[in-house]
Amino acid sequence: MKRWLRAEGGKTGSRVRAFVQAGALVMAVPTADAAGAEADPSASPDKAQYNLFSPTPRQLMREMNTDRPDKTESPFTVDAGHFQIEADILNYTYDRYNPARTDTRVETVRIAPMNLKVGLRNNIDLQLVLETYESVRTHDLTTGGTRTDRGFGDLLVRTKWNAWGNDGGATAFAVMPYVKLPTHQDNLGNDSVEGGVIFPFALELAAGWSMGLMTQFDFVHDGNGSGYHPEFLNSVTFGHDIIGNLAAYAEFFSSVSTESGSDWIGTIDVGLAYGLTKDIQLDGGLNIGVTRAADDINPFIGISWRF
Repeated sequence: MKRWLRAEGGKTGSRVRAFVQAGALVMAVPTADAAGAEADPSASPDKAQYNLFSPTPRQLMREMNTDRPDKTESPFTVDAGHFQIEADILNYTYDRYNPARTDTRVETVRIAPMNLKVGLRNNIDLQLVLETYESVRTHDLTTGGTRTDRGFGDLLVRTKWNAWGNDGGATAFAVMPYVKLPTHQDNLGNDSVEGGVIFPFALELAAGWSMGLMTQFDFVHDGNGSGYHPEFLNSVTFGHDIIGNLAAYAEFFSSVSTESGSDWIGTIDVGLAYGLTKDIQLDGGLNIGVTRAADDINPFIGISWRF
């Protein structure tokens, strides 16, 4: 589970310019990593020698944690030399209440979109986010016509560098630069390379509660095709164990675009995560739009598997 959803008593548009800036942040890895080690040398075993080709031994691996099911990314990385799959089994979105106030209904079904992760070093992993199959049905309630777009979506390439807290401590922080490649079919994207950088933070609270915070800067292609504009995403999530390996979360998410005429997106999200084994997690949730620009309702179920 996510570190803040601890089963054992504790727990993506252009963006090229931001991606370059994020690369500069990653250059700071050695300095910050060394500083963290000096601050608390006894916090955890030294695992710096492990990498993709020399995997972390099973007995030294940290608790499994994921970037799902909430929208707030986790600051924790996959152990070096190990792999993790995080996927929706089924994801459905319904949207009727839209900012243009058009008499339309949009229904989207996504089957098995997934995040494939591999640990490169003890504090760095690489991620490929695949939109494997997506079907978007737009119903015009005035004319009775329906348009359907379906196929493969875009590809996101991300990396996560954990600055501190990966192997212990009350807080953790990471930097996640990424780039989006337009690999979609059938009008399911904007045919543009985009990128951004994500900053996730986790904090253990009192009484078994935990909190996750995320700030994200995106550079997205303009709707009129004239250039790029920044977008700002923020979220806060709270988690707590319920019983055994079952945990719950509640989250508020917002996205604000600087593009002229755009409306901000806001959702309230709730869900559950269950640790089936140390390496397998089942989850489900419901995202509810609270602004016109947000999808009205988005239920989903998913699974994560580490090996």
